[in-house]
Amino acid sequence: MPYDTLPGLGQPLRRLEDPRLLTGGGRYTANIAAPGALHAVFVRSPYAHARIKGADTAAAKASPGVRAVFTGADIAAAGLGHNPAVVEIKGVDGKRHIEPPHLPIAPDKARHVGEIVAMVVADTLDQARDGAELVEIDYEPLDAVVAGDDALKPGAPLVHDEAPGNLLCDWRRGDEAATNAAFAKAAHVVRVEQRGNRILASYLETRAALARYDSASGVITLVTPSQGVHLLQRIISGILKIPRERLHVVTHDVGGGFGPKLPPYREQILVSFAALQLQRDVRWTQERGEHHLADTHARDLIAAAELALDADGKFLAIRADAIANFGAYVSTVNPTIPTGGMAKVLTGLYDIPAAYIAMKCVFSNTAPVDAFRGAGKPESLLMVERLVEIAAHELGRDPGELRRQNFIRPDKFPYRTPLGSTYDSGDYGALLDAVRLKANVAGFAARRAASEAQGRKRGLGYSAHIHGTGGWSDETSIITINGDGSIEAITGTQSQGQGHATVYAQVIAATLGVDPERVRIVQGDTLKAPRGGGTGGSSSTIISGATMKRAADVVIARAREQASDLLEAAPDDIDYADGTFTIVGTDKRVGLFEIAERRGAIEGRADFADKIESWPTGVAICEVEVDPESGQVTIERFSSAVDVGTVVNPLLLDGQLHGGYAAGIGGALLEDAAYDRESGQLLAGSLMDYALPRADDVPAFAQVTVSTPAPFNILGIKGVGELPTNGAPAAVLNAVMDAIGAGDDGRIQLPLTAERVWRLTHR
Repeated sequence: MPYDTLPGLGQPLRRLEDPRLLTGGGRYTANIAAPGALHAVFVRSPYAHARIKGADTAAAKASPGVRAVFTGADIAAAGLGHNPAVVEIKGVDGKRHIEPPHLPIAPDKARHVGEIVAMVVADTLDQARDGAELVEIDYEPLDAVVAGDDALKPGAPLVHDEAPGNLLCDWRRGDEAATNAAFAKAAHVVRVEQRGNRILASYLETRAALARYDSASGVITLVTPSQGVHLLQRIISGILKIPRERLHVVTHDVGGGFGPKLPPYREQILVSFAALQLQRDVRWTQERGEHHLADTHARDLIAAAELALDADGKFLAIRADAIANFGAYVSTVNPTIPTGGMAKVLTGLYDIPAAYIAMKCVFSNTAPVDAFRGAGKPESLLMVERLVEIAAHELGRDPGELRRQNFIRPDKFPYRTPLGSTYDSGDYGALLDAVRLKANVAGFAARRAASEAQGRKRGLGYSAHIHGTGGWSDETSIITINGDGSIEAITGTQSQGQGHATVYAQVIAATLGVDPERVRIVQGDTLKAPRGGGTGGSSSTIISGATMKRAADVVIARAREQASDLLEAAPDDIDYADGTFTIVGTDKRVGLFEIAERRGAIEGRADFADKIESWPTGVAICEVEVDPESGQVTIERFSSAVDVGTVVNPLLLDGQLHGGYAAGIGGALLEDAAYDRESGQLLAGSLMDYALPRADDVPAFAQVTVSTPAPFNILGIKGVGELPTNGAPAAVLNAVMDAIGAGDDGRIQLPLTAERVWRLTHR
């Protein structure tokens, strides 16, 4: 049955998991009882860069309740391995990026504030904390470097000997000659320069780990919040040098992920190592300050970009010269985040014939950087959309109409960009029309006049944005029809609050013609799910949704054979609808669950067989009011039109859009994980210093869908989770610059704090 005729898809079903979660039935790692478990506490470097000359652990080991203290030397003696990146990039020399050892405990140098230099394990948490206070590390402080451009300067402190000049890769993409030729003949060239801010995930549930030791089998069960258990099992077992079957990884409920709960972290490795060494259960729960110091950060891009136009306003070429700060180590998927992430979207929704990127990827004495909602695209689209806005200002064109002129036309899909991506489908002009109507652009002039009459400034900003979904295709979905009327569905993706239990149930129920409440989704267990790539890249419904649909089709085919036998009719003479098999033209029938009750459970399996990559798009319009006396920015309206392909559940779609736009607004106006450029100390070590958007910082969002189905997966889904975060910062930036009369200003420095806006207003 094709996706567009599946009953139940597109219905606003309330989340099936909410009654359990709202009545105290959630199972988070910190809630899991483990009587007698030991507690781990980590000693972290107070220096951004320091040589470790030695460690005195005698007093800590003698402290009451302490069972063990492990240092970098102990880990090296145990032979634990390197925590590798699972993707790679190649430089202009054709060589793989430089990747120095990333060991569980730093053996010789601390390379960022908060890096683990020792672990203390004790009977109680307080005893572990007391023991950690007694560990004495002999540090030799070294000069540190935290900014990407500073790291490349001659004589800059060297983070790793293996990376001369702190350069891990000189990466390029595109046709440089064709791009330069287009700029040479351009009638207009506009330019922007960006110094990007760092972002923290700030999930409600901090990371945690509980490693349980089974003395009979020697198996470690690692319970931890994650975005996919199979990746953790594969990498951590390799680091511990044990067979994969000796590491069972379980993830229960997860209170937010957004990207940084995907990588395997040192704490998960070390807690598992301690459990193996001590043959005891060991647990750790992260404090909020540790999250700020040690979880992967995001963004941190320094870049300049230029757009070439002809005399009629047609875009001819775009190019970017950038420095991507990787932090102290190469994290799990970061090699492709600033590089491939930028390449996917640098031409935006526009038909631009030529493009080129030159990017230097560098090490610094900061926390490692990796994927976070948008994964390289928000900071790239920020430049693209600012360039378009400046071009419209300089040419005296309406910003929306200049975009329309350059949008990729619907008849050009599938469209291959000059940077190698193939956009699947869309009608960008329809998105623009829909959002302009939703935002009441026609009434903006009157609203601006009203603001000015009260001494305030009002501005309007556009953002045309896109996301290329991604992830791993190694997914096997299993659906089992039980005789008691229930359905169990096993998946290798992992919900972190997105509503997977609801959306997958809707897909399965729509295919089988049954009630979604019959479906129970099983995830986060390496013993139950044969394989799975986890969740990331806005692709879970593309991967598991499509594969669940195929597995449900297998169930129907197998059950039809059973029905044929029970009804004594040829399979071709039997129809299936609404959970019942019927002989055509008769009233002889048998139900799906009746077959399972009489003949045993019916299982259907399917491997992912579609294309993960798809291209959700949107156009957002932000309207702000600025108080020139204080620089305070108030978002008065935020409207969007999105194309996410087939909509499985509009309630979940609204939630994803609201959350995503709010995250982008936070990055635009408030959030900055800044380091002191002299000392390397993190200046945003707590939520007292790192501002997250609150209810009064975001407006009531107005949104509309204008969908074209994705052609490369069975459900026509395009994904949504990261799309709004990609678009919000540019819309906010353009609106603020329009309000304060800086339409031609090509300097981009976020967040747009009140002080920064005041200075721009009174420059």
